[in-house]
Amino acid sequence: MSTTIALKGFNPRRVDVSLSFLQHSLMVVGLMLLLGSFKHWIEVDVTDNVQTTVTGEAAAAPASAGDEAEIAPQPVLSARLHRVLDTVSRRYRVAPEALVPIFEAAQRVGRERRVDPLLIIAIIGIESRFNPFAESPVGAKGLMQVIPGYHLDKVPAGAGETPFLDPVTNIQVGVHVLEEAIRWRGSLTAGLQHYGGAPDDPEASYANKVMAEKDRLEQAARRGRA
Repeated sequence: MSTTIALKGFNPRRVDVSLSFLQHSLMVVGLMLLLGSFKHWIEVDVTDNVQTTVTGEAAAAPASAGDEAEIAPQPVLSARLHRVLDTVSRRYRVAPEALVPIFEAAQRVGRERRVDPLLIIAIIGIESRFNPFAESPVGAKGLMQVIPGYHLDKVPAGAGETPFLDPVTNIQVGVHVLEEAIRWRGSLTAGLQHYGGAPDDPEASYANKVMAEKDRLEQAARRGRA
């Protein structure tokens, strides 16, 4: 009898309302979770886009060792040559920016051929006053005043149509000529005299002039030391 009474008091309409409320609540919770995930996705996407705009790269992979080698800066002038730069600029009235490529070429060729770069720079100062387009009455050209007709065999392959007016090529050929002269004549002084076109000068005027210029450069290098 108690069971019959309980069943009679049971209201199906109230149960339906409760279930409906529960369903709606779950739907609201699910929608909130969904919106939260969507918002997080939007924030991450915007952040990534901003980073991409700033860096100019999207999800860039770390640079490999080979890539780093490709973008590595080229070697700069040694401290010794850098200290000499201003002195040469003032002495020959040439802008430092114009001298840097010449100094770099002298440094590189000097290291390759084991010739003091200051000696190369001294010869350039005496021969052309750092004018890469200088030409003498006898046809000597460029920084180290090389005569093309005598030294075409020393021009490296791929040097271009006017190799003796190219600073790097001119220095390469000029140093090669100087090395040959030193070996042939047996000393630096005699080799310089041969290079300057006065091998029989007993006073070695040309060699003394070059060495005096080199001494000035060395003094400038020493004065500039910290």
